[in-house]
Amino acid sequence: MPSSSEYQTVGTLEHAIAQVKCGDKEAYTFIIHRFQKQIYLYCYYLLGSKEEAEDAVQDIFIKGFQRIHLFEPQVSFSAWIYKIAYNHCLDILNRRSRLRKILFLLKRDQINDQELPYEDLVYQLLDKLSAEERHILLLRAVEEYSFDEISEIMDLKPSTIRKKYERLRKKLLRYQANPFTEEGGLHKHVIKPS
Repeated sequence: MPSSSEYQTVGTLEHAIAQVKCGDKEAYTFIIHRFQKQIYLYCYYLLGSKEEAEDAVQDIFIKGFQRIHLFEPQVSFSAWIYKIAYNHCLDILNRRSRLRKILFLLKRDQINDQELPYEDLVYQLLDKLSAEERHILLLRAVEEYSFDEISEIMDLKPSTIRKKYERLRKKLLRYQANPFTEEGGLHKHVIKPS
């Protein structure tokens, strides 16, 4: 039975998948090594938390291993594992959405007399997007997937993905142009004149 380092030098992804389907658990380490970094970055940008992203990556690869018998080569393995990642992250976001809504309402009512750092502004903009919009944005802008590849992952038509991407781009541009208005949502963070 080949070791994971042998898969890296002479094996292919398809061969590793076939071996895992035949019961070779060791072959799955090749798959993990091949996709771990990009899945982590994807989860991190979608969830916004290093710890949650690390936990999510472990869960995603466990789910991938448990479901690998369902993988069909007509779809790219990358699209398949990203779909698992998307659904897993969506579950996490849904679980914490009630808490986030409560925190948002409390935060909105507080008066904050400090300017937000740039990174916070970026997260504020990302918070304006739905989980689906963040998913499309990350796959298109960060991972540089085509609309066809994104449509495979999300089970939507490429034209639908293209329209959703254009809408979210316009939405972000609108928020970016007017971050300190009611529409932009950051109006509470403007330093008020004395």
